Amino acid sequence: MLRRLTPPGVSAFHVSVSIPRSRGDLQAFIRARTAPTRVPLCPELAIYAATEVTPLWHATAAELRDWDDSPFWAFPWAGGQALARWILDHPEVVRGRRVLDFAAGSGLVGLAAARAGAARVVAADIDPFCDAVVPLNADLNGLAVEAHGDDLLGLPLEGFDLVLAGDVFYERALAARSLSWFGELVARGVPVLAGDPGRNYSPSAGVRPLAEYDVPSSSDVEAKDLLRARVLELLADAAGYGE
Repeated sequence: MLRRLTPPGVSAFHVSVSIPRSRGDLQAFIRARTAPTRVPLCPELAIYAATEVTPLWHATAAELRDWDDSPFWAFPWAGGQALARWILDHPEVVRGRRVLDFAAGSGLVGLAAARAGAARVVAADIDPFCDAVVPLNADLNGLAVEAHGDDLLGLPLEGFDLVLAGDVFYERALAARSLSWFGELVARGVPVLAGDPGRNYSPSAGVRPLAEYDVPSSSDVEAKDLLRARVLELLADAAGYGE
């Protein structure tokens, strides 16, 4: 049974299949080992998720050795849930805008933006599983969200009016690079919003808190069954990390 997975992107879990070579193979793997599941803080949305009743949840270490990355796409992480909830409750923030869901995982935040009326939503993540699961989750909710597999971190990012980042402050190098990039985007007039449940490298300056939520989780995945997560507006001088 899964026990205390590290946050998204940290290699601590392996999946029990030969590495698939096509989106179709990946989607078949997802459908066979997860289940459509309502998101606890956003029950108007559903994603293909690992739960206590799915094969992905109950896989043993021996069964999981043939894939070398964490299946973070299979969980609605607390930061993403908080940001998605806030977007759904404040649709005017995304309505009619071109939105990037950065480090999207399941695409949950992008789904919320699409449901709230964004003109275009792109969910970007370098994990090939995300390129497969985002279309599945979009179809599941009857929404249009594009999947993008290239690494956009640090790029000028033309053609977007808003960047959303659900849970990206869990690793020092990624947090530092993301905050630097976010500051550059904001300085050029592209707003950036982030969801954060107090990860190790959360920004301690250059942010404006917009909301806080108690987010249901699982002690098999996170440290607690209920996490306090903030929604943050990033400022041009965003910097610093939590202890």
